[in-house]
Amino acid sequence: MFEFPVLVGDIGGTNARFAVVPEAGAKPILLSHEATAGHPDPSAAIRASLAQGDGPAPRSAILAVAARVDGPAVQLTNAHWVIEGARIGRDFGLSRSVVVNDYVPVAAGAAGISPSELTPIGPHREEGREGDQGARLVLGPGTGFGAAALLPVGKRLVIVSTEAGHTDFGPSNAAEHALWPHLERVEGRVTVETLLSGPGLTRLHGGLHRLRTGTDGPRRDPASVTEAGLSGTDPDAAASLNLFAKLLGRVCGDLALTFLATGGVYIGGGIAPRIIDVLQRGAFREAFERKPPFIAQMQVIPTSVIAVHDPALTGLAALASQPDLFDYHGQVWQPD
Repeated sequence: MFEFPVLVGDIGGTNARFAVVPEAGAKPILLSHEATAGHPDPSAAIRASLAQGDGPAPRSAILAVAARVDGPAVQLTNAHWVIEGARIGRDFGLSRSVVVNDYVPVAAGAAGISPSELTPIGPHREEGREGDQGARLVLGPGTGFGAAALLPVGKRLVIVSTEAGHTDFGPSNAAEHALWPHLERVEGRVTVETLLSGPGLTRLHGGLHRLRTGTDGPRRDPASVTEAGLSGTDPDAAASLNLFAKLLGRVCGDLALTFLATGGVYIGGGIAPRIIDVLQRGAFREAFERKPPFIAQMQVIPTSVIAVHDPALTGLAALASQPDLFDYHGQVWQPD
């Protein structure tokens, strides 16, 4: 159980977002977004964020982090911070401090998300299985790639966090076989996260340019690739966005099959909302559905982009407010 007010935080590789949930069932009140590179450790960022609020001090905390939570000290995958629930609990005099993977709250938020908070890609819910209460999948390309499943078990919802972004990712047709030798590797591997992330857009752009010209072109940052691809000013950037959408559809379909996610696939992260038009052109859904012998089953699974800003904060508030509904893995600290 969490004592209120509860500090909630979504800590990614680039930014940390903090809010306070004043009481059970209340919406989170945003405090601030803090750059991870702008603070030496999470406690310093939390102090800076709390200084911007004017309510009572938090009594407990639940923090979502972009890393695998497999010990009392969690190293962020794409940033220098180490998150220790015990240290944060002691630093702020808390009665409870919980650390979870960053897609645990996104999955919790999907349990109560409304159609108005989603942008459909492909069939709408009413075109598919109306009221399907099967497993739901949440995932998202951002600084990295996160994924989790929401599984109904009796009256509870079990959240299974994954490291799907670190699985190997290979080519599936002749065009991709030609491209793969030109892609930048990460520690010798091409993984899902290598390509389906912000840095992945840069790698796709570089690989397509090398394939086309045989030379290294200027290295574009992800925002530049997105802008140039959407505007049509750079053919390699446009091709990168189209391939990104196709590869994302393939991975979404693979994970939907893995978890039998008949309840729907929800895409978060920072990139998908910016490229809705690209996702809706068809390559995403075509790749998602091309899973013989299960094409008919895939065609009725709805896929949507989460349109809510900071969905993890809403999910963290749900985890704090409804402890009897959700089961999930996390590191829990309480004072002796």
